[in-house]
Amino acid sequence: MRKIFYILILLISTGNAKAQFENKDSLIRLLSTAKEDTGKVMLLLRIADTYEANNQDSSIYYLEESKQLSGQLKFKKGLYHYYAQSAIVSYTKGNYDQALLQSNEALFAARELKDSNLIINTLANTGIVYQYLGQFDKQLEYCLQALALIERKDQKKKLSSMYQNIANAYYNLSQFHRSIGFLLLSLELHRQTGSNAYPNRIYATLGQSYAMLKNTDSALCYYTIAIDESIKLNDKYAVAAVYGYMANTYADRYEFKKMLEVSERSLKLSEELQSNQMLASSLYNIAYANYFTGNNMAARQHIDKAMEIAVKDSLKDELKNIYTVLSYITAREGDFKMSLWAKQKSDSIQQAMLNEQVIQTTAELEKKYESAKKDNQIILQQSQLEKRKVLNYILIGSAAVLLILSFLAYRNYNQKKKLQQQRISELETLQQLTATGAVLKGEEQERTRLAKDLHDGLGGMLSGIKYSLNTMKGNLIMTPENNQAFERSIDMLDSSIQEMRRVAHNMMPEALVKFGLDTAMNDFCNDISKSGALQISYQSIGLENEMVEQTTAITIYRIVQELINNTMKHAAAKTAIVQVTKSVNQFAITVEDDGTGFDTAILKQSGGIGWNNIRNRVEFLKGTLDVRSEKEKGTSVHIELNV
Repeated sequence: MRKIFYILILLISTGNAKAQFENKDSLIRLLSTAKEDTGKVMLLLRIADTYEANNQDSSIYYLEESKQLSGQLKFKKGLYHYYAQSAIVSYTKGNYDQALLQSNEALFAARELKDSNLIINTLANTGIVYQYLGQFDKQLEYCLQALALIERKDQKKKLSSMYQNIANAYYNLSQFHRSIGFLLLSLELHRQTGSNAYPNRIYATLGQSYAMLKNTDSALCYYTIAIDESIKLNDKYAVAAVYGYMANTYADRYEFKKMLEVSERSLKLSEELQSNQMLASSLYNIAYANYFTGNNMAARQHIDKAMEIAVKDSLKDELKNIYTVLSYITAREGDFKMSLWAKQKSDSIQQAMLNEQVIQTTAELEKKYESAKKDNQIILQQSQLEKRKVLNYILIGSAAVLLILSFLAYRNYNQKKKLQQQRISELETLQQLTATGAVLKGEEQERTRLAKDLHDGLGGMLSGIKYSLNTMKGNLIMTPENNQAFERSIDMLDSSIQEMRRVAHNMMPEALVKFGLDTAMNDFCNDISKSGALQISYQSIGLENEMVEQTTAITIYRIVQELINNTMKHAAAKTAIVQVTKSVNQFAITVEDDGTGFDTAILKQSGGIGWNNIRNRVEFLKGTLDVRSEKEKGTSVHIELNV
């Protein structure tokens, strides 16, 4: 038989690991002078705790004393601990149905106390009892509920023990690799924090998991460590159990002498602990080892003793194995009739266990059916009551619905009206923007045509006249006075050509068309600076090698041109800064000067063409305009355009 051993480990307020090392005699001396109060209850529980792993009968005696006093005092926490520790003792003695009842009582008490720590402990312990009842899915369910509470409460000290519980659940579900993973997590947390009171059982379960994976070397290594740790903790139950597991592993390795040696050690400890289940298992292992080492007589003696104990305590798992070994022993003795009888007994127990499982499953289904039936009856009664309530409220509800519908209709009408007005406003805005765009485009087209006519037409004619006059000068004989007048006319003609070119350039800068916005802006600022009218510092970010759509480029150029013209006309500034920044879908334009400044409120009443042109162009590009100015502190204009 390969059951996983695992005494409940998250307990109790006093703490098992400490309790094992407390001096029983000193605690009992304290008991003789203790008052009949809650302090005495806790003392009785501590004494019961010290006997838990080594003398269950004494533990039960002190637990019953604590229950009686807790009942008299109506001490709920004492009753919780009574049920929780009693479940451990029942579990250790193999009375798993009793352990489950006591665990459920403890869980109910913990929830009444609303103590998350006690709820976590009891959930884990109840899961372990389900383990020995063979309901491994229930075991995992309760363990995961406990883990969720631990993580929600951030109780890291309990994580190691909880990982150990979950590992055992996965072990019982035959998911051995997952079991090993959680055990190693538990062991690592114990090494870091020392929070697990039973590291010996982590090592023992690691050994069992590796044994089930047929990795017997690793299994024996962890079993050896588990025994050393158990001896340190004076945990005789664990030592006896681990020797039993080592016996199974040595059997798998066909090392029957070593199997016999560890089985005898387990037997000695089982006798001290008075655990019939472990006694039967140890005797069975000794008989099995003797059979394979050829000592049939010793094998028969030990199997008979094991059978006597197993029959007395109805240990079905052990009886099944005992009858199987008995069939081997009697076959070797030549008693084939007895051998056949023993084999049939083993098979019948196996069948009975399967039948019990079927009956148990059927009973659970019947309980669920009855419960569902009662629930349906309750639902039916509630439904009838609800119908009556509905009839009572139907008139009020109808009136309320009419009021609500009227209100909704009125609100819907207002909402539609608002949406319609909003749509009209949007259309008007779009129409204005379209008109503005058309005006701006028409203006720029006309500027371009005039600039081209001036440059190519009038400019060419004036240059031709200058050339003709210069040719005539060489063929004419003039007086000094006429020659001076002629030269003055040539100079005036040069000035006219330059002025014409300046006007054409302002109307449509050639650099803007040929080289783009950045170059045109740089030339414009340099020309102003060279003229001495205003010193401008031009900065651009993100415009290098950037091809800006022509309408956008012209609009930005005109905005900056108009702002600089306003600065030169009105601000009496000496210096200015022009900065143009291009990001993914946005232009940012900043123009600052050190002029006299002005009150920005006048812009709202301003009817000037220049400022209206700036606003129209900004609105055309769906931008925003921010003007900040103070007297004698200059002016700053910041524009953001979405393109």
